[in-house]
Amino acid sequence: MDKELHELAKSLVNLQKEAVKRTLAYWKPEAENIIISKNKDIDRIEHTLDALCEVAFDEEVLKVFKSLCRYYYTIDPLATAEHVDIYREMWDNEEENDSEK
Repeated sequence: MDKELHELAKSLVNLQKEAVKRTLAYWKPEAENIIISKNKDIDRIEHTLDALCEVAFDEEVLKVFKSLCRYYYTIDPLATAEHVDIYREMWDNEEENDSEK
């Protein structure tokens, strides 16, 4: 049973790595393009933020998410705050935050 659990954990880690790799390959250039071109297409921005948030447990993906949030904040601060809240609900560790206080 321990071996099965180990293999399952290993598979999960591999899936996470692949998700990060694919996200960075597609969504990082998309986010950069939005920012550089000063694109104001809200649907495009929010779709990109949603995709990035899915794997924002990864530091590099989180950096891209934050960059796009900073840009989007200049367009729609309320919607940006909602995306940040979604990130926090998904990935913030309350125990970690409590111990830092």
